[in-house]
Amino acid sequence: MANIIIAPGRYIQGAGELNHLGTYSKPLGRKAFVLITESGYGRVGAVVEESFAQAEGQVFFEYFHGECSRNEINRLVARVKELDCDVCVGIGGGKIHDTAKAVAYYTGTPVVIVPTIAGTDAPCSALSVLYTDEGVFEEYLWLPSNPNVVLVDTDVVSKAPARLLVSGMGDALATYFEAQATADSDSTTCAGGRVTNAALVLARACYETLLADGLKARLAVEQHVCTPAVENIIEANTYLSGIGFESGGLAGAHAVHNGFTVAPETHSMYHGEKVAFGTLVQLVLQNAPTELLNEVLDFCVSVGLPTTLEELNLEHPSSETLRAIAEAASAPGETIHNMPMEVTADKVYAAIIAADALGRRRKNGSFSG
Repeated sequence: MANIIIAPGRYIQGAGELNHLGTYSKPLGRKAFVLITESGYGRVGAVVEESFAQAEGQVFFEYFHGECSRNEINRLVARVKELDCDVCVGIGGGKIHDTAKAVAYYTGTPVVIVPTIAGTDAPCSALSVLYTDEGVFEEYLWLPSNPNVVLVDTDVVSKAPARLLVSGMGDALATYFEAQATADSDSTTCAGGRVTNAALVLARACYETLLADGLKARLAVEQHVCTPAVENIIEANTYLSGIGFESGGLAGAHAVHNGFTVAPETHSMYHGEKVAFGTLVQLVLQNAPTELLNEVLDFCVSVGLPTTLEELNLEHPSSETLRAIAEAASAPGETIHNMPMEVTADKVYAAIIAADALGRRRKNGSFSG
């Protein structure tokens, strides 16, 4: 099996870059289908319209209905064909990105991804995570190519709620640990091959950037300003994590996230918040050293990521609920089986309980083994 690394055709990050969206989209198509929320249109719609007018292109907006589901994708595919658009643009958060990528795939059009938050590592990937209309994880849709363009306007992203940036840090937190686990087990990555050294280097850089700049970035974004630390975290959340997870591999943390989707109480939590706790569960499964657990717990607490079940709205979960989460996380085909050991539902159940205990211990003082 070959070592494979994949990436978007072009990654652009900087202040005010949304003003040039029409110019970056023009080589791909002249009639753009833009998927966006109604509130997102209120924030950036005028800028997008002007950018396409300046580039002498046409733009058609469609409001997103909230879930990256088969029904939503089919609805939007029909709209693209009806309008005869030749390029898809997804402006918003992770579910809009995944939906736009899927719609572009089924309509055979290029796709431009424009994050308005740095809340997930979805923008750069050749992957769409599909849910039911009710928000329960259903399947991964593996796409034949990454987005043609990823455009990140850091002025826009830094003005989003700080919780969204922190959620992105939670998603990015898993990147290095999942990539290393995939490499250790010699498993196949999302890119369809073995882990490359380049992917591991990017994944490690992602983790180190989080530790160095995560708290500084959160504090800056709470004041609605963009500093070098914010720029670094946006890149870590979006690009380093995006390449790192896809060409490095997924393992326990994201599988645990998928398990949590069977518990309705967690649906109000962001993707990265559940992935962060999933990272703790993965480290428990691996019996990680105390020093590393301390480092990850300290980081999570400092930036405001969940370290306990209570913080995921599971204050007193029944054993039945936790077992259902564990069963879903360890289902056949789940990425948890990329771990370098045998993983069963019983082991995941125990690791969830132990991770929660570590988080509660840290909240009440410090975990020292």
